[in-house]
Amino acid sequence: MTPPPATAPTRIGVDVGGTFTDVVLVVDGDRHTAKVPTTADQSVGVLDGIEKACDAAGIDPADIDAFAHAMTVSVNALLERNGAKTALVTTAGFRDVLEIARQDRPDLYDLDATKPDPLVPRSRRFEIDERATTEGIEQPVDTDDIRDLAGEIAATDAESVAVCLLHAYAHPENEQRVADILRTELDVPVSASHEVLPEFREFERTATTVVDAYVTPAIRGYLTRLTEKATDAGVPEPRVMQANGGIADSDTVSDHAVSTTLSGPAAGVVGAAATAVDAGTGDTDAAAPSVVTFDMGGTSSDVSLVRDGRAERTTEGEIDGIPIRTPMVDVTTVGAGGGSIAWVDSGGALRVGPESAGAEPGPACYGRGGDRPTVTDANVVLGYIGDDTALGGELTLDVEAAHAVLNDLADEADLLNAEAAARGVVRVANATMTRAIRSATVERGHDPREFDLVAFGGAGPMHAAALAADLGMDRVVVPAPAGVLSAYGLLAADETHDAVRTVTQPLADSDPEEIDAIYDELVESVLADTSEPAAATIERAADCRYDGQSFELTVAVDDFSPESVADAFDAAHERAYGYTLSAPVELVNLRVTATIEGSPPAISHDGGGDAVVGSREAVFPTADGDTGERAAATVYDRSKLAAEATIDGPAILEQAESTTVVPPGWRGRIRSDGALVMQRDDMEGNQ
Repeated sequence: MTPPPATAPTRIGVDVGGTFTDVVLVVDGDRHTAKVPTTADQSVGVLDGIEKACDAAGIDPADIDAFAHAMTVSVNALLERNGAKTALVTTAGFRDVLEIARQDRPDLYDLDATKPDPLVPRSRRFEIDERATTEGIEQPVDTDDIRDLAGEIAATDAESVAVCLLHAYAHPENEQRVADILRTELDVPVSASHEVLPEFREFERTATTVVDAYVTPAIRGYLTRLTEKATDAGVPEPRVMQANGGIADSDTVSDHAVSTTLSGPAAGVVGAAATAVDAGTGDTDAAAPSVVTFDMGGTSSDVSLVRDGRAERTTEGEIDGIPIRTPMVDVTTVGAGGGSIAWVDSGGALRVGPESAGAEPGPACYGRGGDRPTVTDANVVLGYIGDDTALGGELTLDVEAAHAVLNDLADEADLLNAEAAARGVVRVANATMTRAIRSATVERGHDPREFDLVAFGGAGPMHAAALAADLGMDRVVVPAPAGVLSAYGLLAADETHDAVRTVTQPLADSDPEEIDAIYDELVESVLADTSEPAAATIERAADCRYDGQSFELTVAVDDFSPESVADAFDAAHERAYGYTLSAPVELVNLRVTATIEGSPPAISHDGGGDAVVGSREAVFPTADGDTGERAAATVYDRSKLAAEATIDGPAILEQAESTTVVPPGWRGRIRSDGALVMQRDDMEGNQ
């Protein structure tokens, strides 16, 4: 008897953004989406989105087999400065490292530039007598001193503690003892730097450990609430997207809370990489796209690079002036989203963002009491979003309110009318987003004209063609689930875990056996966090630099030998900077990554039927970038466009979660997977 065909697991991804919570549910190859307002307690909106998507699919939440999640809890805590009341314990004499920081200025020529206040005020920074060097422990820590210190910390009502002792990355014995006793004496989370970031550079290690402590109570509380709500609904425990672009179980993430920073943007980049090329064409390059990803949501726009199918990663990030060293997808973020508020500065210039209207009250056109002009309101006035468009599939727009707030802005900016103000808002927002793409490409030695632009987010496809034209990019790809691509990326993500160890030494003097022994320890560490160690792929890498340099480059390491690593570093330095040096190479950090490869869900795209739903006038920029001219645009229901259908601009493609604008002079084609490929008419021969 032939066994019945295996049923594909029912999978759901939920991404919480600043304005909306996006959901993608895949059942038997069919994709169902939902977009609901983000709630103050994000777990409430997450369950609302899950229930809405399940209702659309006709299933019960208990039928879900796998649940992946991206959130903004840690980022919000840092941006809003409402994380835990944190105490810092450090070596005597190093109490002010967190405040002294690096002696670089946020703006070189701004005499009034100020750095953000440290997350831990001086009154909650404590010193303890101990001393470790890179050679070993010179002065052990006194157990009684630690217990006395615990009493002092308790008196401050601290909600978490960060422990960062000098040179604990090399010899953590003192720090281990301090952390162990504080965890026994205090009923609060304790983050230790040798567990969070065992790397040298005192300020960055301290800052990152403090961030981990600052957000840990919020992350643990949120995941506990979400897991309880999910369990009550019969939904599996969530697996959470980390900043490195990989997912992990909620317990692992709770123990490494700093890894959740930029969780949502990382999911978007993963989704863009998974959908950048039509895998159904048989193209041998389909699995290795090189693209610029552009995610324009309600609050911000995020830009990243995917080269040869892999998202660019970095170990250095910053949120609101706070440095964070942890492996993360390299994302450039600017405060220009659909909800970004337009305003006039003291000099009379029109500005956009970074303040956002958020989900409540949202843009004026939402009809929820918003009374300030936003980018979304400008898009309504320009005709990109029609009065019959239902955002998220159900939010009916108040077009009159959008015109009213843009008229007020026109009066304040001394512009002719609401349309002139809307043109200005879109041009300013586009300029901000163009700079972000240049920052991620040109400023790092990449020519944007050699990349496709993958646009997604609720507003990204509306602005993508204009940005591409300004940058000389010839092609734009808008994935089928563009409005909820970050949620889709959760379903395509690998499971990824990282570990690092500082071993600063001349590369030529490195003992391969000793280095391999450290690699073995790091491998053991990452495998302990993986769900299926036998299925994991291990990658080893090393951070190196020339003697005298203060920055490192990371190179892959297969079989360690000083000669092979030196050759790899020379080649990496040549690629990055165009030259090599004859100076000795220094080995700085060893890195290990464990990956369990994910599998993007197979999603069918049918289309068919009459996709034209009408037409409306919209304002499109002219070829020379002038203010714009009105033209009649054909309006399509994107879900009804069949594979290989072509669309000539000007056209507007509407779907429940996003709107795509095809300007005059551009042509679109629907791929076999439902993605839209837009290309300028004069470049079609180069496709």
